Parts: sequence; structure tokens; C-alpha cells
Amino acid sequence: MKKLFRFFGKLLLWSIILSIGFVVLYKYIPIPGTPLMAIRYFEDNESKMWEHNWVPIENMSEHIQLAVICSEDQKFLDHNGFDIEAIEKAYEYNKKGKRIRGGSTISQQTAKNVFLWPERSWLRKGLETYFTFLIENIWSKERILEVYLNSIEMGPNIYGVDAAAQHWFNKTAANLSAYEAAAIASILPNPRTYRANPATNYIQKRKQWIVKQMQFYGEFNLKTQK
Repeated sequence: MKKLFRFFGKLLLWSIILSIGFVVLYKYIPIPGTPLMAIRYFEDNESKMWEHNWVPIENMSEHIQLAVICSEDQKFLDHNGFDIEAIEKAYEYNKKGKRIRGGSTISQQTAKNVFLWPERSWLRKGLETYFTFLIENIWSKERILEVYLNSIEMGPNIYGVDAAAQHWFNKTAANLSAYEAAAIASILPNPRTYRANPATNYIQKRKQWIVKQMQFYGEFNLKTQK
């Protein structure tokens, strides 16, 4: 029994060491791929290729940065990785059987996308909390947003804002206008179903709402948050 406990203790210790090591490593290097990309690769029977072009945040239009924050997590610059109010609201609505967007922040989504799998379970949620804590304390807010914008799914087999910009608007992420950025952000709740261009009436309404939020919050500079 002691050997068994010793084995699991060592396993836990090495898991913590390796996880911290990967988080530190990914603070400095581009993320080559994510578990979701690998899962989609084996799920998709029609195409075995995905579009993914890593670009530094300096080469992204500030419109897309602002659009995604306004759409997904307006408290991103202020919270420590968790939006307690949003989590509580999602919990209350879920108890009533209503379908709303989850309470996950950009930091939580980044942790899930880069280090974990998309299945919903208590184990994954616990690991997501752990990795969110790590990246919030090891990475800057700017780095979290940079990784998020380079790794999220933005269409069928399309990952990251540069691939999305080229796919939907035939331009680079650096040249996205405010309305184009809002169109891409508007499909994030279900990027494999929604289309950024041409937009349906539903996406058009979401895009207009996001643009209004962008105008309200104004342009920002994450470099001050380092």
C-alpha cells in the first residue's frame, strides 16, 4: 500500500512539474497545435487539413482584439481568470433548464483550448481551473489574449484570427476592419455552424451589437496590462 501511495505521489508531483513547465514554455513560443485540432483531424471525414497561421498580437488589428473581448469576456482585463458573477448567473439559469452561454472567461477558454479536451466533465473543469490559475500567474494578459486569438476555432477547420481573416474576408488579421472583426467574433459561440461572411440575419444582429460594445468601450492597449 505504501508503494502504491508513493507511486501516485510521484505521479502527481511529476504531473505538476510538467504542467508548469509547459505553461512556462508556451509563454515564449508559438503554440503549434491544440488537442481540439487533433480531435477534429480524426473526426472530419471530408478534410484532413486545417487552416492555422500563428501571428504575434502586434500583427493583429486592434479591432479583432476588442471585438473578441466585447463579445466573449468584457471583464477580461480586470478579473484574475474567473468571472464569479457570470459563473453564478450561468449556474442559476442552468438549474432552470434554460440555455445560455457559459460563464467561462477568455482565460478559461485559453486553458481549455491549449491544454485540455473539449468534453464536459468535472475532471476537465477541475483541470481547466488549475491551468487557468497557472496562465493567469505566469503569462501576461496580452499573452493570454494572443494565445487565445491564435488557437480558437473560427470556422470548420479554421483556427486563429489570421486564418479566419483570410478565409472569411481574404485579408490578413492586421487589416481587419471593425465590422469584419465583429463579424468573426459573432460566430464564436458556434463557429462550425455560423458564417461570418455572408452573415445571416442572426449574425448580422450579433455583429451590430458587438460593434456598439466596441464603440462604448473604445480602443484599448493591452501593453499597459503587462
